[in-house]
Amino acid sequence: MDLLLQLLANGLVNGTFYALSALGLTLVFGLMRVVNFAHGEMYVIGGLVGWALTGLAGLDLFMSLAIVVIGMAIAGWLIDRVLISRVRDQGEEAGILLTIGLSIFLANSALLIFGTTPRRVISPFPTKPLFLGPVVLTESRVFVVLLCAALIVAAHLLIRKTPLGRAMRATFQDRLAAQLAGIRTERVYGFTFGFGTALAGAAGTLLGSIYVAQATIGGLISLKSFVVVILGGLGSFAGAIVGGLILGITEALWGGFVSTGYVDAIGFGLVILMLLVRPYGLFAKRSERV
Repeated sequence: MDLLLQLLANGLVNGTFYALSALGLTLVFGLMRVVNFAHGEMYVIGGLVGWALTGLAGLDLFMSLAIVVIGMAIAGWLIDRVLISRVRDQGEEAGILLTIGLSIFLANSALLIFGTTPRRVISPFPTKPLFLGPVVLTESRVFVVLLCAALIVAAHLLIRKTPLGRAMRATFQDRLAAQLAGIRTERVYGFTFGFGTALAGAAGTLLGSIYVAQATIGGLISLKSFVVVILGGLGSFAGAIVGGLILGITEALWGGFVSTGYVDAIGFGLVILMLLVRPYGLFAKRSERV
């Protein structure tokens, strides 16, 4: 029983990370219908920039995280304005090809600048064990999980409770009607892509403080993010959260009771099962992916 509780705790921790990593991906698809294959590279850049700010510039984690979020949001907005806007009305295939090319460019740029050496974002929180009954965690992991959860809640409140969030949802439901109502949809698209990029960068910085940031892991992060959004439903905010928790807990249980050698393959098994049983995901409907 103690081992089961420990594995569940580890799964919840990793699931929270997966959920935050996948939120930006599912938001961009849900509103813009852009399948962003460069999402993992944006996560990587956030982690590497966070390492540079904490390890080279000497800034603390909070200041570094704020700089990463702002910088990645601006970068995402520029990517939408310069690249995505040019293929917006040309179908999903054009967006897929564009983001694949962007992924290759960002991955190789990160390799040229930072190399292949794993980097650790410096955290002010100690790594000493924290005992919660039979469950053992570290203070740094608890802090990062709480901060990830706070970012998820903030993103939800922004989308559901603010005028900008209402404009985003209106643009998703009917772009022409939103334009007739006075909503500047191009600005909404730019903000959405910038917001999704900022979430990916924040996830990279936070996870880099307890694991590592490395230029070569972008592809793996993208794959896990796609697993999460397919499980929850493409474009579903709640689905990204639940899908992340499902993936994290399943990987932890499999690694603890079966084998750690095939943990990364578990997500693909879950995707195959989901596609067979409910191909549109847990939360998305056949005719609506919100």
